[in-house]
Amino acid sequence: MARRPTPPSSSSGPSSSGTGRTDPAPPSRPSRRGGARTVDVRGWVGGIRLSGFMVIMLSLVVLGAWVLVPTLGTYLDQRQKIAALEQSAHVSTEKIAELKLERERWKDPAYITTQARERLFYYKPGEVIYLVDDDLDPALVPREQDPVSDTIEERPSDWMPQILRSLTSAGLTQGVTDVPAN
Repeated sequence: MARRPTPPSSSSGPSSSGTGRTDPAPPSRPSRRGGARTVDVRGWVGGIRLSGFMVIMLSLVVLGAWVLVPTLGTYLDQRQKIAALEQSAHVSTEKIAELKLERERWKDPAYITTQARERLFYYKPGEVIYLVDDDLDPALVPREQDPVSDTIEERPSDWMPQILRSLTSAGLTQGVTDVPAN
């Protein structure tokens, strides 16, 4: 868009003193010191030309946005609800499949017997049930780990003999499961 020429002001000509100098900028316009660029708002607003057609088109765009924004919000809200319901249906379908599988397991007499023995401690007549509690020797039960300290301890030692001792003790140690039965 071409820039409209500004009308000449009364102070743009030579000054009345006849020295050939022009007067400084009027006080309404700030000077350009410090490299800051100033914009004359009056000139910018005066350069906008609005025709009747542009006003009608601008009002139609605003009206269209005013009508479509709530509709778009409703659409997005409905899409979120649909996605949540689809996810819920998928979870329900998986749960139904798991329950059907469990129902099929419960039709098996061996599974029912196993569950009755494990959960309810049922047994058949003539069977002897042994419940073993704490059958390990207390000396062979692994200790709980000591609490970790907050301070750093530095011990002067040679690492090579220490790693050899660690490897040999790990290889020769009898574990809880390696204890011979009496």
